[in-house]
Amino acid sequence: MNNKPTLAKSLTLHQVVFMGLAWMTPMIYFTVYGVAFKAAGGMLAAAYVTAFIAIFFTAYSYSQMVKAYPISGSAYIYTKKAVHPIAGYLVGWALLLDYIFSPIIAILTFGIFMNTEFPSIPVFVWIIVMNVVLAMVNIIGIKSAARVSGLSVLFQIAFIILFCILVAKDIFTGQTDAHSTFSLSPFFNDQLSVSGVLSGAALICFCFLGFDAVTTMAEETIKAEKTIPKAIYLIVIIAVVMYVAISYLSQIAFPNFTFTNPDNAAYSLVQLVGGNLLSSLFIMVLIVATFTQGVSSVTSVSRFLFALGRESILPKKLFTTIHPKYKTPVSNIIFVSIISLSAVFINLDSAVLFVSFGALTAFTFVNLSVIFHYYIKQKRRSPKETFLYLIFPLIGAGFIGWLLTLLDKTTLIIGMTWVAIGFTYLLIKLKWEGARNRKFALPEVKPEKNYVR
Repeated sequence: MNNKPTLAKSLTLHQVVFMGLAWMTPMIYFTVYGVAFKAAGGMLAAAYVTAFIAIFFTAYSYSQMVKAYPISGSAYIYTKKAVHPIAGYLVGWALLLDYIFSPIIAILTFGIFMNTEFPSIPVFVWIIVMNVVLAMVNIIGIKSAARVSGLSVLFQIAFIILFCILVAKDIFTGQTDAHSTFSLSPFFNDQLSVSGVLSGAALICFCFLGFDAVTTMAEETIKAEKTIPKAIYLIVIIAVVMYVAISYLSQIAFPNFTFTNPDNAAYSLVQLVGGNLLSSLFIMVLIVATFTQGVSSVTSVSRFLFALGRESILPKKLFTTIHPKYKTPVSNIIFVSIISLSAVFINLDSAVLFVSFGALTAFTFVNLSVIFHYYIKQKRRSPKETFLYLIFPLIGAGFIGWLLTLLDKTTLIIGMTWVAIGFTYLLIKLKWEGARNRKFALPEVKPEKNYVR
C-alpha cells in the first residue's frame, strides 16, 4: 500500500476562478497603463480587444488539453505528451521564466508601493516580510490561499466598478470633453495605427496571465476535466470586460489625456477622476492586489516545480516532497521564496520581460499541442473536428507567435539565451545519465571464455 502524501482535491469552480483572477490581478491594468498606452498609441480599447482575440484561441486550446491531461504541469505536460518530450522540456524551461518571475514581480511591486506609503522603511525590508508571509500562507494550505485571493479579487473588482461609475458620471454630467457615452472612436479613429495596436496587444497579453496558471491546480480541483475549462473561460471573459470597460470610458471621457512619466500615468488618471480620496483608495487596493498576486503566484510555481520534479526534469527528491499534514509542496514553496529574494536586486522591467517571453512561448505550443493530440494522433478529422482541432488552434498559434515576434529585441535575445541554457542543461543531463547507466551495466556484459561475437 502506498502511503506517500498526495495533493488533496479540494478546490471548487469559484475558488479556481478567484485564484486565477488573483494571479492575473485585475489591478494590473493600472500598473501597466502608461507603458501600454504609449505602446498602443493611446488606442488601449482596441489593443485589449486584439489581445483578447489572441488569448481566446489559446484559452480554448488550454481547455481542450486539460481535458486530455488533467494533471499539474500545464504547457510543459501538454507539449511533452502531444508533440515531443524534448519540445515539452524546452517549453517547460521557457515557462519557468513566467512562473518563477511572477512572484518576483508581485513582491517587488508590493515593496515599491509600501515604500511609497512608508518612505522610512526600505524596499528590501518589505520584500523580506512579503516573502515570509507568502511562504506561510502557501504552506498552511491551498484553501487558505484561495480564501485570501477571493477577498482581494472582490476588492479589486469593486474599485474598478467604482472607477467606471465615476467616469460615466462625469460623462453624463458634462464634466469631461466627451459628447456622448456611445462612440466607436476608442476602436476606430484617424490616429489608429495597426502596428501600434498590435504592439500594445503583445505587451498587454501579460494582463491576461492567470487563466493558464489554474491548469497547474488540476490535481487539487474537484472534477478538474469540467471545472478547469469553465474556470478558464470565466477568467478570460471577466478580464476582458473589465479592461475594455475602463479603456473605453477613459478614452471617451479624456481623449486628450497626456502624461510625462508612464510609471505613474495611472495614478494621474485616477486623481483626475476622483481626486485625492480616490487616489488614496487606489494605492491601498493596489497594495492588497500585489500581495494576493504573490500568494497565487507562489501557489502556481510550486505546483509547476512539483510537476517538473515528478518528471525528473528537476531533482525528484527535492521537488516532489509533500507535507504529510498540510498536503502542500513545502520544499518547493521554500525554494521559490529563496529565489524571490532576488527581487532586492532585479529591475521590475526586466522581470516583466522574462514573464512575457515565457508566457507567449508556452501559449504558442499549447495551441500546437491541440493539433498534435487530437488531429494528428487521435485522427479526429471530420469537418467539425478539423475546424476545432486544426484550424482554430492553428489560428491561435499563428496569432500568438506573431505577437511574440513583436516583443523588443532585447526580450527575444534574453529569452532565446535562456532556452539555449536549458537545452545545454538537457544535453549534459542526458549524457550524465547515459554514462551512469553504462557504468552500472558494465559488470553484466563482461566477456566469458567461450564468448563468440
